[in-house]
Amino acid sequence: MVLKAFFPTCCASAESGLLVGRWVPEQSSAVVLAVAHFPFIPIQVKELLAQVQQASQVGVAVLGTWCHRPQEPEENLGHFLEGLGAIFSHEPWLQLCREKGGKSWSCKATRRQGPAAPGVPCEDQVMLIFYDQRQVLLSQLHPPTVPPDHQAGDATAGAGGLAAVFDTVARSEALFCRDRFDEGPVRLSHWQSDGVEASILVELVKQASGPICLLVACLLSLVSAIGACRLWQLWPLPFLRSKLSTCEQLRHRLEHLMLVFSNQKAQSPAQLMRKANTLVSVLLDVALGVALLSWLHSSNRIGQLADALVPVADVSRLGVGCRGGSPPRVTLGGSDAGPVPPTPMSPQHVAEELQSLLQWLMGAPAGLKMNRALDQVLGRFFLYHIHLWIRYIHLMSPFIEHILWHVGLSACLGLTVALSILSDIVALLTFHIYCFYVYGARLYCLKICGLSSLWRLFRGKKWNVLRQRVDSCSYDLDQLFIGTLLFTMLVFLLPTTALYYLVFTLLRLLVVTVQGLIHLLVDLINSLPLYSLGLRLCRPYRLAAGVKLRILEPEAGRPLRVLMQINPLPYSRVVHTYRLPSCGCHPKHSWGSLCRKLFFGELIYPWRQKGDKQD
Repeated sequence: MVLKAFFPTCCASAESGLLVGRWVPEQSSAVVLAVAHFPFIPIQVKELLAQVQQASQVGVAVLGTWCHRPQEPEENLGHFLEGLGAIFSHEPWLQLCREKGGKSWSCKATRRQGPAAPGVPCEDQVMLIFYDQRQVLLSQLHPPTVPPDHQAGDATAGAGGLAAVFDTVARSEALFCRDRFDEGPVRLSHWQSDGVEASILVELVKQASGPICLLVACLLSLVSAIGACRLWQLWPLPFLRSKLSTCEQLRHRLEHLMLVFSNQKAQSPAQLMRKANTLVSVLLDVALGVALLSWLHSSNRIGQLADALVPVADVSRLGVGCRGGSPPRVTLGGSDAGPVPPTPMSPQHVAEELQSLLQWLMGAPAGLKMNRALDQVLGRFFLYHIHLWIRYIHLMSPFIEHILWHVGLSACLGLTVALSILSDIVALLTFHIYCFYVYGARLYCLKICGLSSLWRLFRGKKWNVLRQRVDSCSYDLDQLFIGTLLFTMLVFLLPTTALYYLVFTLLRLLVVTVQGLIHLLVDLINSLPLYSLGLRLCRPYRLAAGVKLRILEPEAGRPLRVLMQINPLPYSRVVHTYRLPSCGCHPKHSWGSLCRKLFFGELIYPWRQKGDKQD
């Protein structure tokens, strides 16, 4: 029988003593955790092991003896170590020895009751596996969860034995609180043999974090209670909250802060990692927001942005502004800015381009022959909406800089909040394009539904509303005649309507693409596990995917020695495993569903939810 003895590399140079660890009978493995040095009293060693076992719920025991001979071997010490097996009875009893020079190792595992001849001791073959105790203790590898219907094979059994070793080391922290410098009756050697790793600053932060977390948690609970007030349930506040990205992002960040400053201790390494990832995400978000705030308020960039966004001068050229006289002058921030030429991103320039586009559609676009009456009605209808939008911008222009200044202050809450506000501003500034899209989509959808109903009439069928299916039906001559007239009119009016619908759908998709890129950046900041990626980069052993074994110099007549090294988790699996939940406030459509909605004239993201039914 081959036994596996896991021995920590930090104890390779320790003085002679007892091997303290855990025996795993299912895997025929002995996990050595520490070495107890001489002198000691056996009863005190047993009391210490009982305390550690009660605190960690790990069956810690004396597994055998450890003999380190830096000088010539001492026969008295060897006989003394062999005699300790009668005091600390354990089956099997390990005898591990490192001889002079440090390269020769010997290991024996004896059983007092042999299987062949009772009462005659027998020896088992031992494979000595060296492991880094500190890396194994701090790693995140735990016993895998096997489904009930899963058939455990050799690979699963090996993974379970490896997880048992990691779990034993992770749960034995109570044993590592004592080292060889303690004044107690038992001196131990383990990964903290040179002194317990600690920092005065870290300890002070831990002591101060409790009251700070309690205070912040109370403030967050108060904010959450105010947000749950019934006043916010009055119409149309719930509707606006569900449509504005800023409200959804603030609610998402409030949940993150409540998780970070919660007084409840993390129950598992996964919860601890989620808290750490959330904290780093919030800190990075706020840092980027403060950097954006300082950039906006330097060199009067907010005033420049307001001058670029809202130049309402010379709107008379659109036919919807001032009539006669000089163009209006824009006053921003209390100073006379004078006539501002239109910029490519200004509302004036957008309105000019829309007017040119409508005039092109009201003529003969691309040489197509349109229905002139319907073309003129639709063109003038949309031009009137541009007129209303320009008037709205003209009324809002004196307040734009102040609005942008307060919006810039919101960046101190985080870059994601500022980006969400930017997305809402884009939605408000392009609301006229959304109206054009809705009008065109409704008109186009109405004609498509009418044509499909009349097509069923020609085939002698109708839609059964109660049974939700197509049934046969007989029509008289008058119904067929009226249906033919309506079908002919809809067919000849469809190209004009479809062209307007196509143009404004493309404009709407352009706006949706811009908003989608902003939401993608917000979700990236919200969900990226930065702390886990930092651990993977700086301390790869903290996120272990498995181990690799390397055989050390084999010697004839000596036990096989193997070095166990931790395989780090790949970056893709780190992101997939520790990715934080994103806001998810907007529905996502597949390409097939999106194309079907566009073809039949159904409204698309983001104002139309995924499960809504068309009228």
